[in-house]
Amino acid sequence: MSELSQEELDEIYAFAVNLGKEAGRMLLNAAKLRFGNNKREENAHVEKDNAVDLVTQTDEDVEAYIKSQITLKYPSHKSVLPVEFIGEETYSKGASRDYLINDDPTWCVDPLDGTVNYIHLFPMFCVSIGFIVKNKAMIGVIHAPFLNQLFSACSGRGAWLNETQSLPLVRNPIPPMPAKAPSGCVFSCEWGKDRRDLPDSNLHRKVESFMNMAAEVGGRDGRGGMVHGMRCLGSATLDLAYTAMGSFDIWWEGGCWEWDVAAGIAILQEAGGLVTTANPPDDPANAPIENVRLGSRLYLAIRPAGASATESGRQSQERTVREVWRRVRNLDYSRPGA
Repeated sequence: MSELSQEELDEIYAFAVNLGKEAGRMLLNAAKLRFGNNKREENAHVEKDNAVDLVTQTDEDVEAYIKSQITLKYPSHKSVLPVEFIGEETYSKGASRDYLINDDPTWCVDPLDGTVNYIHLFPMFCVSIGFIVKNKAMIGVIHAPFLNQLFSACSGRGAWLNETQSLPLVRNPIPPMPAKAPSGCVFSCEWGKDRRDLPDSNLHRKVESFMNMAAEVGGRDGRGGMVHGMRCLGSATLDLAYTAMGSFDIWWEGGCWEWDVAAGIAILQEAGGLVTTANPPDDPANAPIENVRLGSRLYLAIRPAGASATESGRQSQERTVREVWRRVRNLDYSRPGA
C-alpha cells in the first residue's frame, strides 16, 4: 500500500479537527442538560467491567455520530485505502481483545474519555480522534469542551492548542528536562480500572511506584524521586495532551487501550515528546529506548525537551526514562496477539 501524501493527510486532518469540534459540542450540550433546572440525569450509566469502568448513552451517541460522519466523508476508503474504524464502545461490546492496529489506515476514536469525570461534572473529559497509518499515529484531535481546549496535530504540520498556539507552550527556548529528574518534575499517573486488592496486583505495584516517585531523595532504598507533584486527571488522553503542552514532565501508565492513546501520542510526538514502554527492562541503564508499539497497553511519555549545555533534548528525555524505570514496577496488562 502506498503512503498517503501530505495533501491527503492535510485534508483528513482538517476533517478530523472539524469533527472533533462538533463531537465536543455534543458532549458539552449533553452535560449542560444536567445544569440548574434542567432535569436530564445521566444516572443510566452502565458498568462494563467494574464499578469504575462506565459507559453512558452520551458515549454511544457521540461514537455513532463520529462513525457516520467518517463513512459519509470517505465512503471509498474501504476499497482505495482500506480503513478500519475502532471505537471504544463498539469494541467493548465484543468478546475479543486482540491487537487492533495493523498496516491499514485506521480511525481510532474514544467518544468520551473520562466518563467518570463526565458523570460527576469534573471538567477533565474529552473526545479523542486518532488516525493511524502503518501503525503510526499520524493525526490526533482532542477536544475538552468544558475547558475550551482543542489539541490537534498532523505529521509534518506541528502540534497545536486551539489551532493558534504551537506546542509545547514554552518554546523560547524549550527547557531541557531537569538535571536531577524525576526530581523537579510533575509526574502524571492514573489509578486505572484494575482495583484488585491482592498481593503484587497491578494496583499494589502502582502504589509502590507512586511512593517511589514521590518520596524524598535517598528514601525508599535510594529510589525516592522527590517529584514536584503528582497529578491524576482521570483521562489518559488529556494526560498525554498536557505532556505535549509541557505542563506534565512525565506520564506513566498501564492498561490503556488504543483509543485512549492514539490521538495523544500523535500530538505528543509531533510536539517533540518521547513515548516508550512503561515497564522497565532488565538493564534499565543500558537497554535501548524504542518508540512504543501502539496497542502495547504500557506507556511512558516524556514532554518535549530542549538542549542544555551538556545534553541534547533527546538525551535528557532518555536520561529521564532511565530514572523513571529505576523507580517503577513492571505492570501486567497482557492481551491476546500482543
